[in-house]
Amino acid sequence: MISFENDYLEGAHEKVLKRLVDTNLVQASGYGFDQFTAQAIEKIKDTIDCPNATIRFLVGGTQTNQVVINSMLESYEGVISADTGHVAVHEGGAIEYSGHKVITIPSKEGKVSASDVETYMETFKSDFKKDHMVFPGMVYISHPTEYGTLYSKSELEELCKVCKQYQLPLFMDGARLGYGLMSDQSDMTIKDIAKYCDV
Repeated sequence: MISFENDYLEGAHEKVLKRLVDTNLVQASGYGFDQFTAQAIEKIKDTIDCPNATIRFLVGGTQTNQVVINSMLESYEGVISADTGHVAVHEGGAIEYSGHKVITIPSKEGKVSASDVETYMETFKSDFKKDHMVFPGMVYISHPTEYGTLYSKSELEELCKVCKQYQLPLFMDGARLGYGLMSDQSDMTIKDIAKYCDV
């Protein structure tokens, strides 16, 4: 049975394993200062068609989400997420541990819509007590969602427009990104994601 629970249930493709064996005795500096890391960064930039992109490698999903969110938000800001979003439900308080609230909004089939983000932002802006509230500083989504639903290119484009309107970085979690991109139901490419998302 094939399972799509996550993207690390199995080891590596035999071509990857062969390449690891072939380069096993090549001595290289650690901590990302080696030729292989530099080559990987350039391949990623070429693939996403963003020559000026900043590429960083991290070791796991929860750590990556926590590092990204914590580094991009001010101390008084939180991250907007679907009420079913990974950072809101499955990451054991990692985001809150760094001092940032996960601001949940109702989702439709696991997705955050542009209109819901806009409604939330307008409600926040009009609240005369907002100075005593957590300011929304970013929007978090995943593709596929926790329900397996996919964003369409037009949904992502609309979400991007609203995020830019309110100066909110748009962060797409890469947890199941490969599955989303390879789905027959997806009309997005990795270049579209790089174009419409900030992370």
